[in-house]
Amino acid sequence: MIIVNSEREKELFSQVYDEINKYKDIVCKDPFRLHYHIMPPVGLLNDPNGFIHFHGVYHLFYQWNPFDTKHGSKFWGHYTSADLVHWEHQPPALAPSEWYEKNGCYSGSAIEHEGKMFLFYTGNVKNREGNRESYQCLAISQDGIHFKKKGPIIRLPQGYTAHFRDPKVWKKGETWYLVIGAQSEKEEGRVVLYSSKDLYTWKYLGALAGGNMNGLGEFGYMWECPDLFELDGQDVLIVSPQGLQPKGYSYNNLYQTGYFVGKMDYKNINFEHGEFIELDRGFDFYAPQTTLDEQGRRILIGWMGVPEENEAYHPTIHHRWIHCMTIPRQLKLKDGRLYQKPVDELQMLREKEVTYPHVQIAGRAIKLEQVNGKAVEMILDSMHFATESLEISFKGHARFIYDPVKKRATLERKSLKEDKIESRHCEVPSLHKLHIFLDTSSAEIFLNDGEEVFSSRIFGDVADESIVFSSKGKVTFRLKKWTLRKIFE
Repeated sequence: MIIVNSEREKELFSQVYDEINKYKDIVCKDPFRLHYHIMPPVGLLNDPNGFIHFHGVYHLFYQWNPFDTKHGSKFWGHYTSADLVHWEHQPPALAPSEWYEKNGCYSGSAIEHEGKMFLFYTGNVKNREGNRESYQCLAISQDGIHFKKKGPIIRLPQGYTAHFRDPKVWKKGETWYLVIGAQSEKEEGRVVLYSSKDLYTWKYLGALAGGNMNGLGEFGYMWECPDLFELDGQDVLIVSPQGLQPKGYSYNNLYQTGYFVGKMDYKNINFEHGEFIELDRGFDFYAPQTTLDEQGRRILIGWMGVPEENEAYHPTIHHRWIHCMTIPRQLKLKDGRLYQKPVDELQMLREKEVTYPHVQIAGRAIKLEQVNGKAVEMILDSMHFATESLEISFKGHARFIYDPVKKRATLERKSLKEDKIESRHCEVPSLHKLHIFLDTSSAEIFLNDGEEVFSSRIFGDVADESIVFSSKGKVTFRLKKWTLRKIFE
């Protein structure tokens, strides 16, 4: 089945295929290409979009500029998977071909209705004066691969600037709801709510959360990529605020991503919530999206990057590509906090298991035989600390540190931009387990079964596959390590 929305779309898709073929060899020769993380075939990847389990297949769309490693006029790229591990690249789903999206098909979501896939996304337009216009748009597919555009379904309401984007749709009872990230005319970040009975006609219900609402106070000038869902009997709002100032260990990236736990009152259109908690403590995490799969799991995938933060210094741009996604993670709610656990399916990647029932480090640095590699999974548990810190060095370019006295976890890496070490921290009262995923140019570190997570890109000497453990005092733990298979050529 071939669906062509316009000759312009057909022309853009042809240009994308030409770009992929033109730079295929250059991209594939990059030693920083990842073994098991989603990447663009060429160009720039950012926000995950339209994450859905549809007819037994996981679909993950993504913001994509195939023509440059800078942010520009975005397409929707597309991957599918039967198991959340092995991904197949599909034809692009959306191109900025129509008047209402001519400067980019921006982020959005997907739902299934009457056996069809409905994509909701933001059409970005810059008019002749250079001013922004935004339209919330709809495209529909019978097969999840080819999409027929239906055009704008929501236009900008009064009281907001044109920074109004990233629709996320879900169903509650017999009513469809949609949240959008927004900026008020007072330049306050907002999440606004709409409802619909038919997915075409939408009613504006008002602002649901934002700065100077619900007792929050000032909280950034724009909220992006909202995602509201029920989990373990409560409601969770994930959002990515822009404009927060660093505060101790918090908000140290240029832009943040976190969540509120609360209760959604659909009758009175009110979301009472608690504090904002950052979702990831690493250098590279933004704009995650979740889906509910057919097993009833709430699965999250995030972008392992941050917009406008040292992107020009990523070494992969010399090979015509930049950025990747995180591994998929299952969410659980425990004591009012989100826990992130790597999905069980990732165990299919494991091979060459190595086990150390008892590792003791006492005032020295050690390397363990076979505990190294380009793509590695490690579990450290039964951890016991006296008073000294444990340090784990990855590939000579990054270091994880846990200090049991300060009750602090730290990730350090060499700056992409300057000749210095940069760090991110969080408080962890006690550490009993580490679950670590390393790839050729990334690290994801899960503390205490996902109580805290550090996600970061790590670039260094590609020949250095070392993992070094050290402590000035006595630290003991049990360790398992696997080499992880490569799923991308």
